[in-house]
Amino acid sequence: MLEVQNLSKIFSDKKLFEGVNLKFTEGNTYGIIGANGAGKSTFLKILSGQIEPTSGQIIREKNKRISVLSQDHNAYDEMIVTEVVIMGNTDLYAVKEEKDAIYANPEATMEDYERAAELEDKFGELGGWTAENDAQELLSNLSIPKEKWSMQMKDLTANQKIKVLLAKALFGNPDILIMDEPTNHLDLRSIKWLENFLIEYPNVVIVVSHDSDFLDSICTHIVDIDYSEAKIYTGNYSFWKQSSELAREMMKQSNLKKEAQIEKLKDFIARFSANASKSKQATSRKKSLEKIQLDEIKPSNRKYPFIRWEMNRDHGKQILTVENLTYKNELGQTLFENVSFTLRPGEKMVIVGDDDIAKTKLLEILAGEIQPTSGTVEWGQTIKTTFFPNENSKFFKNDETILEWISKWPLENTVEENRDVSDSRMRGFLGRMLFSNDSVFKKVAVTSGGEKARLMFSRMMLLESNFIILDQPLDHLDTESIDSVIEGVQAYKGGAIFTTYNRAFVNQCADVILELQSPTKSFLFRGTLEEYEEVMEY
Repeated sequence: MLEVQNLSKIFSDKKLFEGVNLKFTEGNTYGIIGANGAGKSTFLKILSGQIEPTSGQIIREKNKRISVLSQDHNAYDEMIVTEVVIMGNTDLYAVKEEKDAIYANPEATMEDYERAAELEDKFGELGGWTAENDAQELLSNLSIPKEKWSMQMKDLTANQKIKVLLAKALFGNPDILIMDEPTNHLDLRSIKWLENFLIEYPNVVIVVSHDSDFLDSICTHIVDIDYSEAKIYTGNYSFWKQSSELAREMMKQSNLKKEAQIEKLKDFIARFSANASKSKQATSRKKSLEKIQLDEIKPSNRKYPFIRWEMNRDHGKQILTVENLTYKNELGQTLFENVSFTLRPGEKMVIVGDDDIAKTKLLEILAGEIQPTSGTVEWGQTIKTTFFPNENSKFFKNDETILEWISKWPLENTVEENRDVSDSRMRGFLGRMLFSNDSVFKKVAVTSGGEKARLMFSRMMLLESNFIILDQPLDHLDTESIDSVIEGVQAYKGGAIFTTYNRAFVNQCADVILELQSPTKSFLFRGTLEEYEEVMEY
């Protein structure tokens, strides 16, 4: 259905990929993975025809419709929500627009009305008579309230706009569906619905995602873009990870054996090549030596930061008690009301729900950044918290280098021996967080979103608190850094409260789930994500 032949893309002097040959066939879902900067989004744009490759060609079957998840969340602000979804079927929408224009024209001719009759037939063939119902069914499945369906896009929240654009991409069952990070800013219920939708989807799906659980659920194949190559693997993300790591290890072991064999042959040749009685054997060994070829193990673009939180003090038995917590914004609007819960030693809680602002305000209250409208937050006497805010710009306003910035935080550690800010300790620490050599002299103000996130994790590790609070900590991170954060939270002996859109993070780290269901309703659940979804009937 879709094929790429000898595809290459080069920006200036940077080669993203070269000589790529792949086929995407009906009934399969392809996950595109690779380190940040590997060219995943560029690859999708080439497949969809948004940009041209440097060389090679894209072969698409005729009359096959491609749908792309839009990343411009404000492009349709003046349009009605249901209308935006229907726009996803470009052929249908074009027919609808043309026939509506004829009927709206008071000077339309008989020929125009004959054309309108043709368009009516075409409209029916394309599913136009059920289009509005089909669009609204998608909106309902993505938890867009019914009263929003006839509103303009500008009247929706940012998260609701994202859901409408997702519904637009899915509308009309396109032959080729291309999506870049479709689960970003989706609540757990919507992610689960999307998973089920894509599992049953009969056509081609090509998706980029940093959520390994999502890729595991939907993918039949993985396309790995690494070191300027794109290789396809049959199976989901976990199978790719295990098989690729195993293949790499087997190549290393094979090379070790070959190197030992090479040394043995070289030694024999050196000892006996001048010996007349052994010359034939030496010649034979030379021929054997020439046949041995070491496997080429290409370096990977993937790099994993080392994220491990330690506690400089045990957390004790009393952790956190929250009673009747309510917060109203400056307009008097209630974001949440009478939220109550208790956390026990070692528990890690995720806060879920549609309202990002409400979740952030709750975390800010728990971290002591702002005050609630009413209610109480009582931390145990031994608890020391560290907060990872979603908005971190206030931490990076000074004209400091990365090395200068990181050297401040050990001084706030409450344990004397952990306040070491020696150059060797700080540079070693930064190296484990992927800041090496001269990069430590880069100004923090000009670091990327991912670099700032790694610096904020570094700060938290150096403070060594016994409770961490994280607001969307996986934003701006590549898959390798996400894996490192998840492993770090899993290994952490202290408590944690976090928000995320990443199912893998919730699945592997949370044993308590607090859902802010509405401004006046919340629900606390102790158990795994799978158990929670069974109870909530997702």
